[in-house]
Amino acid sequence: MIKLELLFGLVTFCLWVYCLVEVIQTPEGSIRNLPKTIWLLLVLLFPFVGSVAWLVAGRPDDGPRRASAYERHAPAYPEYDRPGRAAALDPARDDDFLRQVRARAE
Repeated sequence: MIKLELLFGLVTFCLWVYCLVEVIQTPEGSIRNLPKTIWLLLVLLFPFVGSVAWLVAGRPDDGPRRASAYERHAPAYPEYDRPGRAAALDPARDDDFLRQVRARAE
């Protein structure tokens, strides 16, 4: 039982040190939900709860953004480079549609 408590204490300490260093090194503008000083105090005063809260709600979201099924992956035109721009799922049908529009316009 004592080994389990010692292991939990060691894991909590390592998590606390990791989160403390990460809060200090993260730029102010990229921290989510609370100001940096509040996160620092939260992690310092409540080691386990503050560290878990930092990992869940405070860390910057720097991961690559996944495109939805309706977004273009390789835009053909720069004006279509906006994130969230809807695109056809089937490029062959999109080309057929554009061909029909050009034919009607002429």
